[in-house]
Amino acid sequence: MSGQRIAAILFDLGGVIVEIVGMDRLLRWSRELPDMETMWGRWLASPAVRSYETGRSSRETFARDVIEEFGFDVDAATFLAEFARWPRRLYPESAPLLAALRGRFRLASLSNTNEIHWDRYEREWALPGLFHANFPSFAVGRIKPDADYFEHVLGTLGLRPEQALFVDDVQLNVDAAAAVGLVARRAVGPQGVREALRELDLDAEERT
Repeated sequence: MSGQRIAAILFDLGGVIVEIVGMDRLLRWSRELPDMETMWGRWLASPAVRSYETGRSSRETFARDVIEEFGFDVDAATFLAEFARWPRRLYPESAPLLAALRGRFRLASLSNTNEIHWDRYEREWALPGLFHANFPSFAVGRIKPDADYFEHVLGTLGLRPEQALFVDDVQLNVDAAAAVGLVARRAVGPQGVREALRELDLDAEERT
């Protein structure tokens, strides 16, 4: 499949640009969730998570509600301290990859995130500056996998769906983007992004 019409690349952050850890700890805290796939499905649909990551609730309310919803065997302070450490590092290959793509494509981040993690993205890694535009879910009041999140980003950037490539490490979000009409690929880490680009004949490096 050719990606010759692609004008912009929309990036999920956690698991694609930023290494994320911590979901395994949640699984150990839970008395009812059997595996990571089930955990991710519940997490993305969680009313507590959706409220917090669309900017409608405080971190204290989020911690209280998510502990109750998932039956985590942990107190709120411990949960929030662990949650704040989920973004472990910017993958070493991320900044060079984005720099190589920046001259040929409009780059935007489209990420379910929150004020705790976004503060680290800004303060520790200056991550927003690696993109032409950023659409953190807590700031725009929309969240994946909802169609209106993708539609909002496309409308703001002035793009037709087929002009944008979306990469995410969660298949549910990839499928949701594809349903809106975006070119969508699952990608884990920068190497996964490079593989998606090669599949679409969009090399990461500038062609000569």
